[in-house]
Amino acid sequence: MKNLFYITITLCIVISFGFISYPIDGYESTGISRLYHLRKMQVDSVPYKRIPAGAYLNLEDIKLNLKSRSKDSINTLLKEDDAFTKEMRALFPGSGYSAAILDMSNPGKLRYAAFREDVGYQPGSVGKLAVLVALMTELSKLCPDSWDQRAFYLQHTRVTSGYWGTGDHHTIPVYDIEKDKLTKRRVVASDEFSLYEWLDHMASVSNNGAASVVYREAMLMRAFGSDYFFLNQEKTEAFFKETPRDSLTNLANMVVNQPLRDMGISEDDWRLGGLFTRGPEKYVGRKGGSIGTPKGLMTFLVKLEQGEIVDHETSLEMKRLLYSTDRRIRYARSPRLDSAAVYFKSGSFYKCDRNKNPNCSDYAGNVFNYMNSVIIVEHPNGTKYIVCLMSNVLNKNSAGAHMYLASKIDDIINKNNIESKTEVREEVYKEDAEESGTN
Repeated sequence: MKNLFYITITLCIVISFGFISYPIDGYESTGISRLYHLRKMQVDSVPYKRIPAGAYLNLEDIKLNLKSRSKDSINTLLKEDDAFTKEMRALFPGSGYSAAILDMSNPGKLRYAAFREDVGYQPGSVGKLAVLVALMTELSKLCPDSWDQRAFYLQHTRVTSGYWGTGDHHTIPVYDIEKDKLTKRRVVASDEFSLYEWLDHMASVSNNGAASVVYREAMLMRAFGSDYFFLNQEKTEAFFKETPRDSLTNLANMVVNQPLRDMGISEDDWRLGGLFTRGPEKYVGRKGGSIGTPKGLMTFLVKLEQGEIVDHETSLEMKRLLYSTDRRIRYARSPRLDSAAVYFKSGSFYKCDRNKNPNCSDYAGNVFNYMNSVIIVEHPNGTKYIVCLMSNVLNKNSAGAHMYLASKIDDIINKNNIESKTEVREEVYKEDAEESGTN
């Protein structure tokens, strides 16, 4: 199950190259083969039109935007700006939408707008962010004093899928470096990847099986402590077979939800009720259901930008894992964002009643039709903001509506920041003129 290349838990290894991650130039520090493929194409000047200009940031370009406000509370940071809120609320067509928007272009003068931000939605794949937090939290407990050591284990701890990762229609990119061949296919039970690659499969292409595998590993870290690094497949299977189902269900619920509570996110603002695949359900049940609100998800992303999720290094690495170096969809597909770096997660969950409408289509459910987008946008001109958008509009694929709203929100924030910069320049000019005695 585990292969740590002769590492012992008592050996506190400090990686000589330090730790950097993730965009296209992050292969050496993560071992994510998908990045090797993209980097090779970039170095070889091979045309690649799947991703826009904003997807080519280097490692050192990715930073946290609210470090200077790391000691400020969420209530201090998320105070509604009346004028900003009025502009934003005018964009939303009705009660099927909820949103929270934070303009952080000037960290010292944040602008926040909210529209039905306390309404709960089924978060869909956005809930995978909670699984990311869970794994990082548990790993930090095993290696509390060294981020480099945690990064080493993420890269070199290899685990197999088993029945946890199968049954999802989403494909994953599997790149054979020696043969220089990229294959996109579903996860199979025999697949073995590093923790980093499972995280990438979960975040980049939103694979449900990868999410369940990462969830499993977080549970095992909590259950076994430092012995986690010595587990094999036999011991792992015995643990799930011999532990009572209700105990495993409680363990799963605690591992993934307690870190959210520790951030100050209430149970009604964001919780995850269970795994993303059906295979493990014979051992691990669901509990409490899943829900998310724009307010809860905004709190998470603000904490991320503050560097307050576990620690600065973990927060920065999680942001890198969310950096889009794959095809952009839904909200992130807006052409207004092509030159911007985006850190993005989208999720959907829908249900069709074929008796009411035999032609009810994918992502256009007539019983419920959740579509959610959370995104950090960073433009080259210094405009930076967070949007948490959630919708439940029946009988319609809302991807186009999300993309339309992305363009309109971006237009308003960019316009306001241009006007703000103009006002600052005019004020500076006025002060200079007064000091020099000119008119």
